Parts: sequence; structure tokens; C-alpha cells
Amino acid sequence: MLLAATMKTFTLDVEYECDFALFGLVSSTRDYTLAWALNRALRLRLVKQPELLLNLLSHGRLVFTHYLYATETLTFRLLRNRSIAPSTLKKPFLAPDMKEYDYLLAVSNGSGALADDALLQQLMALDVVQYACQFDPNSLKYKENFTI
Repeated sequence: MLLAATMKTFTLDVEYECDFALFGLVSSTRDYTLAWALNRALRLRLVKQPELLLNLLSHGRLVFTHYLYATETLTFRLLRNRSIAPSTLKKPFLAPDMKEYDYLLAVSNGSGALADDALLQQLMALDVVQYACQFDPNSLKYKENFTI
């Protein structure tokens, strides 16, 4: 006598809510040069952090450079969008739906001179930035990649 066992499959759906402003930057410069330019222009102190690692089960891992400036009221994260480690993926990006952008800048609680519109103007004025654009992080398909 043979018994057939049935197993139920459960899927966990998690909805992430992003509470930061996100800017895409096009810049052919090195990450440390861009961080230095942002530090000078915005009076920040972005500091290099350990690389951000995304382990993808069947595709290996992606590695992204990461700079951080944080106070009690303000946080800036500068992230390289393309993985610095070799990958077999066609799109080895932190935000594959924003692959045109070399860097991503996430800003939490910006106000005054660092409010979204004013900040976008300051980013566009930098010599090392060819183009900058603001995005709604909640509209991104891979927004869970930003939950650091």
C-alpha cells in the first residue's frame, strides 16, 4: 500500500515601506571621489563602510561600495549601483530597475538646504555628476535591497 503525502507550500509576502528620498546619480568618477565632492559641497562627512553584500542563492553574491553619514536627525547613504565583484547575472545592480545610474544616494530626514528639491539642484551643480534624478523608492521593484 502506497500513501501519497501532500505538502502545502506557503509563500511569505513582505511589503517594505521606504521612508527616505532616493536619488540616482550618473557619474563616471570613482566612488571615493564622488564621496569627497559630496562632502565638500554639502558639508557632510561620508565615511566608507564595509561593503554591502547581497547573497543570491543561485547566482552568487553581489558586492557594493557603501558610504554613510549619520547624525541624530539626518542620514546619507551613498551606494554604488553596480556590483564591484564579478557576477554571472545580466544585471548585477543594487537597483536593476535603475541600471542607468552609477550611484544611488538615500537621504533620510533631509530638510532646509538638504530638502529634496534643493538637494537635487546641488547634486546637479557638482562637476563630477553628469545627471541626477529623484525617485520614489516605494515604486521600485527591488526596494528590499535598500533595507540595510
